[in-house]
Amino acid sequence: MTMHIQLPISGMSCANCASRITTALNKLDGVEATVNFALEQAAIELSQDTQLPVVLESIKSQGYDYGEETLLFQITGMTCAGCSARLNKMLSALPGVISADVNFSLEQARITQVPGVQSPASLREQIEALGFGAQLAQGSASARRQQLLAREEQESAAAHKALVQVSISALLTLPLLVGMLAMAGLLPWHLPAWLELVLATPVQFWIGARFYRGAWLAIKNRSANMDVLVATGTSAAYFYSLYLLATLGMAASGKLYFEASAIIITLISLGKLLEARARRSTQSAIRELMALRPESATVWRGGEWQSLSVDEVLRGDRLRVLVGERVPVDGKIVSGESELDESILTGESLPVLRTPGDNVLGGAINRSGVLEIEATTVGEDSSLSKIIALVENAQMGKAPLQQLVDKVSAVFVPVVMVIALFTLLVWYAITNDFGQALLAAVAVLVIACPCALGLATPAAIVTGTGVAARHGILIKDVDTLQKAHGIKALIFDKTGTLTQGRPVLASWSGSEEQLRLAAALQQASEHPLALAMREAVQGASLPQPDEVEVRVGAGILGKVAGHSVAIGNPSLLAALGIPLPAQAEPDSDSGNDGATRVWVAIDGAAVGIAALADTLRPESPAAIATLRQRGIASWLVSGDAPAPVAHIAAKLGLDGAFDSVLPAGKVEKVEALRNQVDGLVAMVGDGVNDAPALAAADVGIAMGSGSDVAMETASITLMRSDPRLVADAIDISAATWRTIQQNLFWAFVFNIIGIPLAALGYLSPELAGAAMALSSITVLSNSLLLKRWQPKAASHVSTHSHV
Repeated sequence: MTMHIQLPISGMSCANCASRITTALNKLDGVEATVNFALEQAAIELSQDTQLPVVLESIKSQGYDYGEETLLFQITGMTCAGCSARLNKMLSALPGVISADVNFSLEQARITQVPGVQSPASLREQIEALGFGAQLAQGSASARRQQLLAREEQESAAAHKALVQVSISALLTLPLLVGMLAMAGLLPWHLPAWLELVLATPVQFWIGARFYRGAWLAIKNRSANMDVLVATGTSAAYFYSLYLLATLGMAASGKLYFEASAIIITLISLGKLLEARARRSTQSAIRELMALRPESATVWRGGEWQSLSVDEVLRGDRLRVLVGERVPVDGKIVSGESELDESILTGESLPVLRTPGDNVLGGAINRSGVLEIEATTVGEDSSLSKIIALVENAQMGKAPLQQLVDKVSAVFVPVVMVIALFTLLVWYAITNDFGQALLAAVAVLVIACPCALGLATPAAIVTGTGVAARHGILIKDVDTLQKAHGIKALIFDKTGTLTQGRPVLASWSGSEEQLRLAAALQQASEHPLALAMREAVQGASLPQPDEVEVRVGAGILGKVAGHSVAIGNPSLLAALGIPLPAQAEPDSDSGNDGATRVWVAIDGAAVGIAALADTLRPESPAAIATLRQRGIASWLVSGDAPAPVAHIAAKLGLDGAFDSVLPAGKVEKVEALRNQVDGLVAMVGDGVNDAPALAAADVGIAMGSGSDVAMETASITLMRSDPRLVADAIDISAATWRTIQQNLFWAFVFNIIGIPLAALGYLSPELAGAAMALSSITVLSNSLLLKRWQPKAASHVSTHSHV
């Protein structure tokens, strides 16, 4: 059985580590893996779940770790120790389970597993399949959130430890700067040689232990990484100084290089500390999204309101949401109304009014009234879970440029080692000064950093997709992120995309009482035009119709409050023998304004005509105008008749329109437009019938108010029914791509310029160490600038949209 897992990986020190793990895993039969250094995660696909132990062993054997998580279940139905033994054996055999401990007396099962392999729901199903009852005993909302919290605690502890170590390292290194000033002739005296040794040794072997560990693991696995460069360079400086001290004694004062190794380790450790903080900041989008899910929900169970874990909520459960609480799961409002803050999910800046019958999103904040909702989707099927999955999938991908970077990184460290050795030999041959030659070689080793290269692409992708998600733009994968900024033409579906998706009564030529009778008859129909007429008289008391007859393609007739009422096109009235007014055109049911017109006849006489139109979204004109300013052509496609389609196209100033197009024909229009324009073609739609065209386009963009099929097929999902987000999606793609290019430029510049300068002796090892730390920080800081990106629209119109 195929298995997809996301594993957190700890212990990586640079991009070469990620590349090495990826290579080793992909050598295993039936395993496809991608390791992201910036996210410290591995996305792994196994053709058989039995391969998981081999994969885990491969990661461990290379010196890295993937952590573990513990789940606690309360078990019912066990009658003896044999039951617990049987359950223990079954749980221990599950893929990803490290250990299982079933306690018969406590009626509990404690399961320790590889993070994310088995969900609480799947474990519960496995336990129940053996005939036992199981309930998650933890108060957390999900295992994934527990994993996040545990990982945050570990990162916080690691960051605190690193800060303490860097602070101590700085205090020990500070006096050694006196030696540098003395060697530069700025001070008339030197530190005693023995004191330099005492200060430098703990920095070299305690603070620098991480570099030795990383170097040993890399060498043991026949590869090289940043740790090899740092350990080699600093060890050379330290042990050469130790050799001079042993041979010259106190006369070695002023000739030692202890300060060089200590300062390098201190600066690089500080750089790694800042790098880790910046890297966590790039991942903030996922953390924020996962934090949206409440841990508990108030559920109507057993005739009373009970507080339960969100994991225990089932589809169809009735839940209560108080003011200030987050909606626990996706649902439909049963009673109450309130304004909901959905900004983190949809990017809508203003609270949105929700009333009975409306859908609500799990994670939204209830701002004003008490709501009772019926759960419609729970667990991994919820909108929030799908959003998290989409963002994670996009962030784990690799851009095409990254493939080049990976190839460079694979040979980077060995090449640098060769350059450093060559530098040492050439300098010694020219100057006959081994100390000077050693400093130049150490500078080459220290300034060469593959970390910046490894972080350049993923850091930008993680930040770009994260900020896009905050503003209601979900990008499916890296390929889409790269392509979207190259869009030159867009085809918009009409209904529900540029228009509201439902007709409204634009005009009525009769009296209010006549409209009320017509609306009463329309209660017997679910046609969109019937709904529009009913909504036009909302609040009015409508009598029930009798003797209703629906004539397909013509209209509807029946009795209402003693009156004979007929609603339909001119052919229906003609069939009933009802004459039209002299000014009417019997062969026309549509005007030039794009509205559909239906006649209403009461007691054998035509009394009025209703113009029903699917009105434009208020944001559509601005959306098309923005695209036009950027030189992007906009087209319209619809299955509607020519008149309404032409009216919409003219009103928006579109470049062209396709009318009377069947769902299958939309694919042909995408292909036709692709042959006309010099660039990529995108399709924007929201319905099931748009799915083939969304898949056929270079980039498919689905409106979040549409169907799940459209959203799953599309490359980009807009979480609000706002067509202005189309231009914003193109913008964030362009901004992210620019950032990737800038990052790679700076990463290569640091190395292309820095290594020759170090080899020629223009950079001291200390400056080289600072430059190495600065390279990664520069790349990450540039990526974090993407967090300042904002949609171009100054404000977003709050719409009564549904997801």
